[in-house]
This record gives sequence, structure tokens and C-alpha cells, in this order.
Amino acid sequence: MAKVLITGATGLLGYNTALEFCRQGSDVRVLVRSNTELAVLKSLFCEIYYGSIENGDDVSTAVTGCDYVIHAASLTAQWGIDKEQYETVNIKGTENVIRACLNNNIKKLVYISTANTIAPGSIQNPGTELNSFTLFKVNSPYINTKYIAQQKVLEAVVEKQLPAVVLNPTFMIGPFDFKPSSGRIFKFASGAVVFYPPGGKNFVYVKDVSKAIMAACTAPVSGECLLVAGENMSYRHFFKMTNMIRKQKSLMIRIPAFLLKAAGFMGTVLGWMLNKRLKLNYSSAKLLCMDNYYSGTKAKDQLGIAYTPVAKAVTDALAWFETENKID
Repeated sequence: MAKVLITGATGLLGYNTALEFCRQGSDVRVLVRSNTELAVLKSLFCEIYYGSIENGDDVSTAVTGCDYVIHAASLTAQWGIDKEQYETVNIKGTENVIRACLNNNIKKLVYISTANTIAPGSIQNPGTELNSFTLFKVNSPYINTKYIAQQKVLEAVVEKQLPAVVLNPTFMIGPFDFKPSSGRIFKFASGAVVFYPPGGKNFVYVKDVSKAIMAACTAPVSGECLLVAGENMSYRHFFKMTNMIRKQKSLMIRIPAFLLKAAGFMGTVLGWMLNKRLKLNYSSAKLLCMDNYYSGTKAKDQLGIAYTPVAKAVTDALAWFETENKID
């Protein structure tokens, strides 16, 4: 029975992944912060280690005795956080995980990056793993630090023979979104009037990503990036589908790109004045105007996974949110 360490087990992907490993009979260990509410982990039959990925000793202790390491923990918020915090958690934390994996001769490290470290494409020609990193110009501390951390993993594969693979999931939807994280998008999709941005993105069922992680542990692939990508949709399409599932009718109004970017620019200026990164800034506005479309064909072929329709992901997510009373 394989021993698996999962970081970030209280997040949307980390929890679903831990749950999947538990159901498959693996010996699961999770590394969580000391202030984590145990209620969040109530459905998991696992060993709990308290610590942080920023502390090398904590990581080393947690990795000891494990066969596989799933590093899903990261600082993902796009606002209200200093750049130094992103660097400490996303880069230094990943360096600690790499070091611990090398010292303990683990069988495979599966590093969870983001699709945004790979250039997106259009609906007709979606982005693939062959695309380079082009979103540095967006000036997102999250995206930039995730790219650097991803490169640290790939460098360790080449220079130190670390057995590792990088998974690049797109926008994940599904149940057990405790914070919530990506589930916040449903708040913008409801109401008598729905304002939607002009861009779009790729949506993927979080359980498909969990299955990809499990497959990546034993698949004969190392030193590569694999996009885990489901369906490409404009925001208008996604919001309309969500409201159909909810059986709600809304007036859909498109926000012009120039207006959204202007508001984002004002948010950036105000953020400079307040010394705080606001929710709507130029970086986030620019991302909302882009076509963030990707292809998950490589992961499907190399990991043997299948992609679930996004309508199923939305249905399951909304049902969970309604049960937990976590979202309006």
C-alpha cells in the first residue's frame, strides 16, 4: 500500500485528491497548518501532520517514509497580499518540498502548477504544452511565482534526477470548495441581471484533476508539463449554462473590454495609494478580457484520463454549496 503525502489538503483540489487516494486504499498523510479546523478534514481517513511548507524541517518530517508526494499547496489569492508572501509560500515552499523529496528518495513528486504558466490560445487553436510562458506581462504575483516554482521542479529533474511531473490544471469546478475558491464565480453568475466579462477560459472538473494526479504517480512520465483541461467556454456561455442548471433567468450584459480595463487601471492606482492589492486591478481586468483556452489532449493520452462535461462539475458544485450553505 503506497504512502502518499498531500500538501494543501484543505483546498479544493487537495481535499478532492486526498479523498480519492483514501477511497482507493492508499495510506494518506496530509500536511496542514496548525490552525486548520479539523472539521474540514472530517471525511478523510488520513494521518495529519501539522506544519507549513515554508518550514523546511516541517516538510522534511512530513515527507519521511512516503512513496509519493503531491504538492498542491500554494498561495492562490490574487489580491490583498504582498509579493514577498507569494515568493515565500510558492517558491521557497516548493524548494523545501524538492529538497525533502530528494533526501528521502521518493518515487514521484507531482507538482501542481497552473495552466497560466503556459500561453493560452483561442477556441480554434487552444494553448498546448508547446507554448511558452507569456503572461509575465500581466504582472500577477501568483502566476509569476508559480512559473518560477514550476521551473525549480523541472530544473531538479534535469540537474538532480528528481522523479517529478508537473500538472497544469485550468479553472477547477467541483464540490468540497470550503473557502470557497473557484466557487466564488457562481456569485457573479446569479441575479436578475448578470454582467459578464468579454473573455473566456477552460473549465475542468476537479475530480478529473484528482484522477490525473493519481495516474501521474505511476505513469512512466517525468520532467514534463501536462495541461489538465476540460472544456473551453466564454464567460457568457458559462454563466448561461450555470443559470440553466439553477433554473434561473437573467439578463446577460457584456462589459466592454475598454471599460473593464479602465476600472482595473483605477483599481491599480488606488491600490498603490493604499499600499494594498485590490480585487479589481489592471492585471485581473486584463485576464478577464483574454481568451484563456487550452487543450488537455496530452494529459488525456499519457495519463489515460477522461474529461467530465463541465455541466456535471457545475451541478455537483452547486449541490454541495447548497448543502453546506456556503454560497448564495
